[in-house]
Amino acid sequence: MDTQSLINLAGGAALSALGWFAREIWGAVNELRRDLHQIEIELPKEYVQKIDLDKRMAHIEDMFQRIYDKLDGKADK
Repeated sequence: MDTQSLINLAGGAALSALGWFAREIWGAVNELRRDLHQIEIELPKEYVQKIDLDKRMAHIEDMFQRIYDKLDGKADK
């Protein structure tokens, strides 16, 4: 084999390997984009909604108010 054929063979192998690597990277990036889009859709559903948080906070405020009332009753004695 002459040198030009060896250079062509080595260049072809290198470009083939580079093309395979680029295709793998491209596929991984597309999969990450799909995953990110799915997270963007699902994430707001998993957070506590404001209405539920307001109800829980009102319940906690009521509990603290009862505790303060009992403490005021104890302090008056």
